[in-house]
Amino acid sequence: MSLSLRFAAGSHKGMIREGNEDSGYAGPRLLAIADGMGGQAAGEVASSEVISTLVQLDDDVPGSDLLTSLGTAVTRANDQLRVMVEEDPQLEGMGTTLTALLWTGQRLGLVHVGDSRAYLLRDGVLTQITQDHTWVQRLVDEGRITEEEATTHPQRSLLMRALGSGDHVEPDLSIREVRAGDRYLICSDGLSGVVSHQTLEETLASYHGPHETVQELIQLALRGGGPDNITCIVADVLDVDGNDAMAGQLNDTPVIVGAVAENQHQLSDPSTLQTPAARAAELGRPGAPAGPGGAFGPPGSGEHEVGGPPQGSFGAFMDEDFVKPRRRGRWLKRSLFIALALAVVGGGCYAGYNWTQTQYFVGAKEDHVALYRGISQDLAWIKLNDVDEDHPEIELKYLPLYQRNQVKETIAVDSRTQAGEKVTELNNQANACRIKEQREAAEREAARHPGKKGRAGTPSKPGSPSPSGSPSTKPGSTGKAGNDSGTGTAGTLSATVTPKPGPSTSQAAPSEEQKQLEKNCSTQQ
Repeated sequence: MSLSLRFAAGSHKGMIREGNEDSGYAGPRLLAIADGMGGQAAGEVASSEVISTLVQLDDDVPGSDLLTSLGTAVTRANDQLRVMVEEDPQLEGMGTTLTALLWTGQRLGLVHVGDSRAYLLRDGVLTQITQDHTWVQRLVDEGRITEEEATTHPQRSLLMRALGSGDHVEPDLSIREVRAGDRYLICSDGLSGVVSHQTLEETLASYHGPHETVQELIQLALRGGGPDNITCIVADVLDVDGNDAMAGQLNDTPVIVGAVAENQHQLSDPSTLQTPAARAAELGRPGAPAGPGGAFGPPGSGEHEVGGPPQGSFGAFMDEDFVKPRRRGRWLKRSLFIALALAVVGGGCYAGYNWTQTQYFVGAKEDHVALYRGISQDLAWIKLNDVDEDHPEIELKYLPLYQRNQVKETIAVDSRTQAGEKVTELNNQANACRIKEQREAAEREAARHPGKKGRAGTPSKPGSPSPSGSPSTKPGSTGKAGNDSGTGTAGTLSATVTPKPGPSTSQAAPSEEQKQLEKNCSTQQ
């Protein structure tokens, strides 16, 4: 029995995001999706670079040591991201997930980092074959929350593992034994986070081919609001020697989608067209022939090639592919709807803006924490948020990595009171990490110079910096911080930020609460 893959891929930026930071590649031997993250266009840079590095695996049939090939490729991609950040500091903070399947003809090697997912549909039952590397999944594994609670947890997108986030990343590697009739799905969380497991199962179990299934899955995510970029690959395992009617429709033309397809100009040198990725990119250029049969594009994509690249050749889906054909006629009814919409749009916009000014979130301002009023998105030239309360004393560098990422991505809250509580929580954590760092530095200094004054435990002088980084309280001062009223969040924080006069904080034994907070500091870097 000779097995082969029939595949399709598609990507859409969704309804909210301005650009697409996902990248996807589907070829005869490699299926891969990377979901980039990081501002200043770094997310799409990271995902594109990882996919471009990984496609080399599609050139040759992998040897017997399948997992070593995958692991080496992932390490090479991670190293390349670190080199890019060193060469361009503006890319600092970029990273990407990666979920990929490598096909040998009888087996599939699976590599996974992050929260993009891989699923297997076998005998009508859909199984998730990857485990999310997220904070919420860790809470589920520890029994602290349920699977159902995880789907709505506010921190469900907080990654614990991603490419580009450190010198070394340990991916999950495994071997999958395949059967004829298996169907695999790889997708970014723009699909799995919106469409339920049951709906995914029902859609994949339908009798539609990979291309139609990809298009339907993206449409389901858009109907669910499309809050994130949506990218997915569907691949069927077929018996080429058998009587499988679908085997005659096999097409090994590589498909690239998302950010890596948009960056295809990087492969413009004809001498580089020896790799599957380069050949796939070439298909997307104006005047280049479409893939055999145009099997992987939207229906009818081969009929409208004038004025732009044949999108169907590399699986990109546009908004119009998900809109039903318009009916002609009924102009009067349409005009009435338009008039009604224009009548309410002014009032709706005004009411919407007023609503945004009742919302709050915690975010980053330069290198520290700030409390904002409004929402984190802007509407064209209209700024929908302002700093409500600045907290330069809470420096991002003292927060653990996961909290630092939370702040950078902004933390939504339900009320002004909850916002104050979140700021206090971050302040306590930052203070704990700052005190721990200064105490350890003092201990190291004392160990190097045992007889030198100023070692750990030496009382601080009035007016000199305390271990927390704030001036010690002077006689007669009020201890207020933030605003002059001393009330609200700033007043609450002053008790935490300003230490009492007397011996250095590092001298006293840490409280249980302090010890618990310091445990989190190990994840700072």
